[in-house]
Amino acid sequence: MSKIKPISSMTTPRFADVATFFRLPVINNLDQLDYCICGVPWDGGTTNRPGARHGPREVRNASSLIRLYHPISLKSPYDKFNIADIGDCPVNPADLTDSLNKIEKFYLEIIQSKTIPLSIGGDHLISLPILRAVAKDGPIGLFQFDSHSDTWDSYFGGYKYTHGTPFRRAIEENLIDPKKYVMLGIRGSLYDPDDMKWARDQGITIITIDEYYEMGFKKSMEIVQDILGNTPTYLTFDIDGIDPTYAPGTGTPEVGGFNVREAQLIIRKLNKINFIGADVVEVSPPFDLNNMTSLAGATIAFEILCTMTKTNE
Repeated sequence: MSKIKPISSMTTPRFADVATFFRLPVINNLDQLDYCICGVPWDGGTTNRPGARHGPREVRNASSLIRLYHPISLKSPYDKFNIADIGDCPVNPADLTDSLNKIEKFYLEIIQSKTIPLSIGGDHLISLPILRAVAKDGPIGLFQFDSHSDTWDSYFGGYKYTHGTPFRRAIEENLIDPKKYVMLGIRGSLYDPDDMKWARDQGITIITIDEYYEMGFKKSMEIVQDILGNTPTYLTFDIDGIDPTYAPGTGTPEVGGFNVREAQLIIRKLNKINFIGADVVEVSPPFDLNNMTSLAGATIAFEILCTMTKTNE
């Protein structure tokens, strides 16, 4: 039984007190924790609309609306595990390389403590240094909910580190096993007809949004389960996988995406996967409307937490 609990909204109103993820206490002693939730307020890899550096703060605010128990299982991750907000990862908004190094170092400490991290970004490049820590002992699986593959090679004359390149770098660095890697929801116009060729040549399974709707939810999720199996796997959720009708506050919106309800069902169906870390990225509050995207990010983060802790079954 966990000793760490969120502030009760039955005694302290949800609009009161200091904002933390899900109203959990801030605890920096990782030895006390089974899971931790961490902000990564950095968007130095952004190539289009910036602002994801403000994502952790606004997702914290929005997460005050999330209650303790999952609506389907009627279970709470806080009853079974010690979970806390550990604050924000150190970053350097003026230096990309320094930020990547700081993020990796921060997450190495988390992994060494055997605490499982759920991270709130930040642009999608934050996944690379996190993976460097999580996959330090060898390549792992990856489930990516996204509208873009983020496996381009370079931008702007050979620049290798942007939010459009993290998973190409991760495969090159042997952090991800491409045959245990599934992308879901890929859509939108391309720079080139061969944009997806490199990813497919590596053995990555790409389920475009058109293929998803053609196959249906059940078949698509069976493919995901069959490929990932019991492999230790990282989950990365780009909020732009959700249609901008429901999540307008993001750097590179793509129309024709999932609604939030569909995204919730997808995350719930992943509860047999052995997740060893996860992130929610690309929430950009400056482009949001009425905090819709921050609330979507907080809601999905809770679904991911329940999936990781097997408390949504």
